[in-house]
Amino acid sequence: MGRRQKILNYPKAFACAMLEDGGRVLFLVGKERYGRKRLVLPNVEIMGRRDPVAEIGNAFAEQAGIDGQVHESIFEGRYNVGSRKYRKFIPLLVFKVSAKRMQAKPSSDFTGFKWVSLKGALEKEKKKELFLEKWVSALIRKMII
Repeated sequence: MGRRQKILNYPKAFACAMLEDGGRVLFLVGKERYGRKRLVLPNVEIMGRRDPVAEIGNAFAEQAGIDGQVHESIFEGRYNVGSRKYRKFIPLLVFKVSAKRMQAKPSSDFTGFKWVSLKGALEKEKKKELFLEKWVSALIRKMII
């Protein structure tokens, strides 16, 4: 008899929010990893038939502490939710968000926030001043090109 396959319930899509102000983008500062601060965009996994706009709006308000309005999708790509060996790609959506009040109050999952330009974030990553999550750095590279 063979091994039983573990049934995995993958999300249908992965969405993140990009709040831009004067050429800078809001990044949330996660817990320390390898002695450096980890920067991420507010994000959420979309399960089932849920509305991605509503889901990212709720996640953005919860994670960043800003009441924002979600606009159109500004980037569409692919995100690997599997492993390196067993890849499973799902749609990645980046939504533009606007807000009247730009003062962030991140949730307890994050240690703070940082306003950085997209090109500046990649330059700081090369100098090893910042640690971008792998998917964030790949996303920014695709968006800039």
